[in-house]
Amino acid sequence: MLTLPPKVTDRAFARLAEIGASADGKVLRVAVEGGGCSGFQYEIDLDQPKDDDLVLEGAGEKVVIDSVSLPFLANATIDFTQELIGARFVIDNPNATSSCGCGTSFSI
Repeated sequence: MLTLPPKVTDRAFARLAEIGASADGKVLRVAVEGGGCSGFQYEIDLDQPKDDDLVLEGAGEKVVIDSVSLPFLANATIDFTQELIGARFVIDNPNATSSCGCGTSFSI
């Protein structure tokens, strides 16, 4: 399978613009860390960009991914969803072989 960098949906960039992330000098950082009930978990925060980050830009906003997390997020899609249970950034990750019910923990 061809390995591509993650992509960010227009809806996710629009939400970042709504909350004024770039106006505060912030970017959305998406990282993968060890832990969670399935082995790995997503960490999603507003943060400052770092020199070794992959920067994905759209609608005047930025999403960054550190070099360690990047292989775990290859071909993934970062989106924003609003449902009855709440609104959040979500990741559709084709590398995950299983995930937990909360959607923030996965295994490869």
